[in-house]
Amino acid sequence: MRLAVDVMGGDHAPDAILKGCVEAIPHLAPDDQLILIGDREIIQELLTEFGCADPRLIIEHATQVITMEDSPAKAVRAKKDSSIVRMALLGSRKHDNPVDAVLSAGNTGACVTAAIMHMKRLPGIHRPGIAVTIPAFHGPVVLCDAGANPEPTHAHLWQYGVMADTYAKCVLGIERPRVALMNIGTEEGKGSDEVRQARDLLRETPDLHFIGFIEGRDFFDGVADVIVTDGFVGNTLLKMAEGMAKSLFAAIAQEIFQADPGLALQFEPVVKQIYAKNDYHEYGGAPLLGVNGSCFIAHGSSEARTIRAAVRNCREYVNRHVNEAIASRVQSLSSMFPPEREAE
Repeated sequence: MRLAVDVMGGDHAPDAILKGCVEAIPHLAPDDQLILIGDREIIQELLTEFGCADPRLIIEHATQVITMEDSPAKAVRAKKDSSIVRMALLGSRKHDNPVDAVLSAGNTGACVTAAIMHMKRLPGIHRPGIAVTIPAFHGPVVLCDAGANPEPTHAHLWQYGVMADTYAKCVLGIERPRVALMNIGTEEGKGSDEVRQARDLLRETPDLHFIGFIEGRDFFDGVADVIVTDGFVGNTLLKMAEGMAKSLFAAIAQEIFQADPGLALQFEPVVKQIYAKNDYHEYGGAPLLGVNGSCFIAHGSSEARTIRAAVRNCREYVNRHVNEAIASRVQSLSSMFPPEREAE
């Protein structure tokens, strides 16, 4: 398996990204390859510093970097030799020697734009969506979309539900995921026309356990395994969940320590164990569902352990043939839409 990593993308790039790739080496098979995309000299210097000379790490030189401040669409078109664009080109089915998966912690909008432009979409998919696995006390929840499409149509929302449901079955092993649609209320009449139309389509979809609308306060209650929403709300929920988890555990630790320092030492292993189960770094990157290839987008603040986990998740995604399952399922449901709706 060949995986391409944008070494230059992310708040802590290139050091943390490259270190994560080195730490991911034990997860690789003997014939796997990690294609490291970025400035050759910088990458080589860091590999030497890390004392790594594994032949499975191959450098793909790129002279440009798309920053977090760059306009995604403009940057993808202007910086053709950037690490993100080169990554997407390597992931394209039209490439002479395409990789099996690509991974970046860089500019999310640029990653999405480059993937759609060069890797294209799976047959029948209108707009790809980011599916983030969020840890919760009852188990993981798949949230789609988490930032790729802030203004989806009902067709996009419907496809996010179908794709995320398929992903939850293939990767998380949930036999019959409970799929819910995020709304401003659970009543049937609540929400926009697009949201209500998406509800009707999800309700009519064969082999999909749709449970209806949920509100933000239901997110961590364990009522759903898959939550569908637009990219703006999804990204906001994601960042709020990350911040809440971090603040909550810090507050618990502080209160226990102030009450009894000795008790704090006894509880420390338990608190760390619970935090580890709810730490987004352990879940690595999120797949961009709907592109014709395996594209993973990691958090901008990714650390080495985030990238290590993301490489592992990329391999699992490819090995479980998620894209093939999505394409087959969407094709089987194509009759739910009139032909002219495909242009949306």
